[in-house]
Amino acid sequence: MDFNFGPFQDEKKVGLNQVLKALENAKTDDHIEGIFLDLTDVSGGFASLREIRKKILEFKQESGKPVVAWSEMYSQDSYYLATAADQIYLQPKGMVDYRGLMSEYMFLKGLFAKLDIDMQFIRGSNNKFKSFGEVYTEDKMSPANRAQIELILKGLWADHRAAVSAKTGHSEATLDSIVNTLAARNDVTARDLKLVDALMYRDEVLADLKERMSLDKDKEIAFVGLSKYLRSGDDKKKKDGDAKTKLAIIYAEGGISSGDDEEEIQSAALSGTIRKAREDSAVKAIVLRVNSPGGSGLASEVIWREVKLAAETKPVVVSMGNVAASGGYYISCPATKIYAEPTTITGSIGVFGLIPNMQGFFNNKLGITFDGAKTHQYADMMTVSRPLNESEKAMMQVWVDEFYDGFIERVAEGRKLTVAQVDSIGQGRVWTGADAKDRGLVDELGGLEDAIKAAAELAGISDYRKVEMPEQEDFFQKLLKDLNTEAKAWVVREYLGDDAQLLQQFKQAREAKGYSGIQARMPFELVIQ
Repeated sequence: MDFNFGPFQDEKKVGLNQVLKALENAKTDDHIEGIFLDLTDVSGGFASLREIRKKILEFKQESGKPVVAWSEMYSQDSYYLATAADQIYLQPKGMVDYRGLMSEYMFLKGLFAKLDIDMQFIRGSNNKFKSFGEVYTEDKMSPANRAQIELILKGLWADHRAAVSAKTGHSEATLDSIVNTLAARNDVTARDLKLVDALMYRDEVLADLKERMSLDKDKEIAFVGLSKYLRSGDDKKKKDGDAKTKLAIIYAEGGISSGDDEEEIQSAALSGTIRKAREDSAVKAIVLRVNSPGGSGLASEVIWREVKLAAETKPVVVSMGNVAASGGYYISCPATKIYAEPTTITGSIGVFGLIPNMQGFFNNKLGITFDGAKTHQYADMMTVSRPLNESEKAMMQVWVDEFYDGFIERVAEGRKLTVAQVDSIGQGRVWTGADAKDRGLVDELGGLEDAIKAAAELAGISDYRKVEMPEQEDFFQKLLKDLNTEAKAWVVREYLGDDAQLLQQFKQAREAKGYSGIQARMPFELVIQ
């Protein structure tokens, strides 16, 4: 019997903790003879893939069972994961996409100029790295933004290259040379350069596995997918320790905004979940898994308070995922301890506001004018039908600066640093997890499992049950919600196509409008390819 871990279609249905648990169980499961990684369609954030890769290596080393990777073609994501396997197979005529990392951003200054729209971007006076508004107000990256992007890419590539080096035996210099010359440009060169072990079709790989496992040639390998394997376990027999003692794992995934919906991170919903865990005497420790680029500053403050109250009652350990930046860092900083992967994107301690001035668009493009009456000087300050005057700009700057001052005070308090120290590593700058640890923003490098172990140790518990919060929805409730979400996504894809990114950027700009919309958000949408 084999264990089919791919093509990772199940990862959207199961959490990272469940993926890791499945691999842990498979180590000692006599029914599992090995892992077959079908990586034809896999992608993910660097930190999550790093945790899964580390667990596969652990599975291989501790169980002695084989791990084989195969794909029609390897993206840089899937190839990184494949380096954990004993053998890497590539389909003939396939390819290994091995070109290095890049991050590209869409700048809308020219579009808004054509539309006569002025994007009024206001960031903290000293937040030179908080470059979210650049995509609206500039036509290229600022030097400060370029510097931090290059630093992040350098750190991520170092981790990727180390994994490939460990698998292939090539030096870092050799691998960089392969990348710079596109030497692994086809299936044959990838094999000759030892990036893959052999060129084989899927059925040939399975036939080879049968032979290695001494199975009948005419007998099919019994594969079990990740979700099915998780469902097949008897939960009553596999509960973690005493049901009376619990360790809560709370997931904070997505953008941060105000509200009570569990879609992404909404302040009332997540605060309520943390409060429930804090008030439950059976919960002895909390692990908060944060995977968020941030969002609303005020919503982040609401969640921050609940994390702080919980940490005053019991150990709270944050496990940072792919991204835990800006508002994502804001809600993490009061924790008892913070873990991050070396490839986690974090920091971005800074805030900004964004108010579109659409007067030219309405007047010159549409022939629309506005007029009105008001009771006080600043009553119409947040309108998009005219530009901010100097007094209003000054007031917005005060709001943003005050919120930034509060942000760094929160971080200083939580991390036992001075405000000046936080400001020196803040200013909107983004760091990798490894760099953040060097600067005191993170305590330890590690993944979700490391955070869970640390939380248990801090609480002094060894016999406990892990409970994931919020509780999973009823199947039919989740099905209806998923169908509704998919329907909305279909409409966006059908009518906007590649321009859907514009809609997302407009949504973010709209959220950043006004004082209540002051954003503790990543300075850009970091998409690395």
